[in-house]
Amino acid sequence: MSPHIKGNKKSPGHPLPDSPFMKACRMEPAPFTPVWLMRQAGRYMKEYREMRAKHPFAEMCRRPELATEAAVVAARKLQVDAAILFSDLLVVCAPMGFPVRYLEGRGPVITRPLQKPSEVSRVRTHPQKGEFDYIYKAVRMTRAGLPGNIPLIGFAGAPFTLASYLIEGGGSRNYVRTKAFMYADPGAWDELMKKITSVVAPFLRGQAAAGAQVLQVFDSWAGCLSPDDYRRFVLPHTARLIRALGNSVPVIHFGTGSAHLIELLEEAGGDVIGVDWKLRLDGARKRLGRVAVQGNLDPVALFAPRREMRGFAREVLQQAGHQPGHIFNLGHGILPRTPEDNVRALIDAVHELSAKR
Repeated sequence: MSPHIKGNKKSPGHPLPDSPFMKACRMEPAPFTPVWLMRQAGRYMKEYREMRAKHPFAEMCRRPELATEAAVVAARKLQVDAAILFSDLLVVCAPMGFPVRYLEGRGPVITRPLQKPSEVSRVRTHPQKGEFDYIYKAVRMTRAGLPGNIPLIGFAGAPFTLASYLIEGGGSRNYVRTKAFMYADPGAWDELMKKITSVVAPFLRGQAAAGAQVLQVFDSWAGCLSPDDYRRFVLPHTARLIRALGNSVPVIHFGTGSAHLIELLEEAGGDVIGVDWKLRLDGARKRLGRVAVQGNLDPVALFAPRREMRGFAREVLQQAGHQPGHIFNLGHGILPRTPEDNVRALIDAVHELSAKR
C-alpha cells in the first residue's frame, strides 16, 4: 500500500453516521455544507498524473491497491467530506459479454457493440462467480484507508447510459443508434434494460456490503432524451434499479444535462438528486419535493480568478437556501487542466462560507 495511505481504526464511537455528508443525505441540519467533487481523483492532480505515467487507466481500475491510492490521496489532499471509489462506469460491460478497450485520446470502445435488436440475447446476466471481487476489495481497502468521518461513495452507470454504450460502441454526439434501436423495437429495448438492471443492482448492493456508505447512480447520457422518451423508455427501469437497492444506504441519482428531466429523475428515485449547472438550485428545489440536492457549480468556474470563483460558490450556497439537504458539488466532473490550487480553494471557501455561526 502506498505510503500516502494510512489504515483507519474504527472505534465504537465511530463518527461516520453523523458526518456532515451523511446528515445532508438524510436532510438533517449539518454544521456546514459538505462538499465533494466528481472526478476529484483526476488528471488535474499531480499525484494522479504520476500514477497514470506508470499505469494505464484500466490497470488502475483493476488493481485494488492502485484504485485505493487514487481515491484516498485525492480525498486527503483536498479535505473533501466524501470520497468516491476509483473505478469506471463500464466495468460491468465485460462480465455482460462486451469487453472494453480504453484508447488514449478516444476513450472507451466497446468490442462488438449491439448492431440490432435481435442481438439482445448476447447480453449475459449472470457474471461468473468472483468477477467483481476486485471492485469489492477496492471498496474495502479504500474504506480502511479513509479517515473515520469520511464516507465512501460506491457507484455504477444507470441502465440507459450503459445500454447506450453497448449500442453506440463508445461515446456519441447524437445517440442516433441508441434512439433508433429504442424506437424500432421497444420490446427488445425493455429486455435490454431489464438485463442491465439485473446485473447492476447486485453489483451496487455488493459495493454497499463491502463498505460503501452511499451509492451514486450516474445517468451520464440521459440528457439526450426528451421528457416523453425518458418517461417511456427509461424511468421504469431506473426506478426498478433504485428500488432494488433497498434502504440500507442513501442513493444519489445524477444525470448530465438533465435540467429538463429533474422531476422525472426524482420520480425514478434517489435520496439525493444531482443538479447540473444549467439549472439554478433554487429553481430545482421549487420543482422537487422533499429530497436532498447535490450540485451545482459549472466546472469551468474553477478556471476563474480566485475572487470570482469564491463569488460563484457563494451564489450556489445562497441558491440552496438555509434548509438542510444540500451537498456542494460541480455540475459535472473536474476538467483535466483545472488549476489544482483552485480546487482546494473552492473546498475551503464552501466550508468557510457555509459554516453555521
